[in-house]
Amino acid sequence: MTNSGAPPPGATIVQYAAPSADGTQQFFVPGSQVVVQAATGDMPTYQIRAPTTALPQGVVMAASPGSLHSPQQLAEEATRKRELRLMKNREAAKECRRRKKEYVKCLESRVAVLEVQNKKLIEELETLKDICSPKTD
Repeated sequence: MTNSGAPPPGATIVQYAAPSADGTQQFFVPGSQVVVQAATGDMPTYQIRAPTTALPQGVVMAASPGSLHSPQQLAEEATRKRELRLMKNREAAKECRRRKKEYVKCLESRVAVLEVQNKKLIEELETLKDICSPKTD
């Protein structure tokens, strides 16, 4: 925020801001009025009222940090979160495809080994049948 000289008539100037114990930020302005926050819709609104109690340095405006998000900021945040989620999803899908490919390769290797073993056992069986069966010439 910049100051371009004298403020317009009726404008309130923030004297200083300080964090409070409850995590909100208090803005002190000169005068005998209090800025009261009223939550309506997406953007909080503020009203200037006469103080009900004596406040140090005049008016106090309290707002929680991060509560003043514009619709554009909310949309950008949603877009950023969506892009992050999509990126993580792409990485997870890539890893899943890699693991599946590795699993299929392992199964194919096992099939090849078992086929060779089966062929050897069939040959051994044929040999044993030839040895054990009575020869009829």
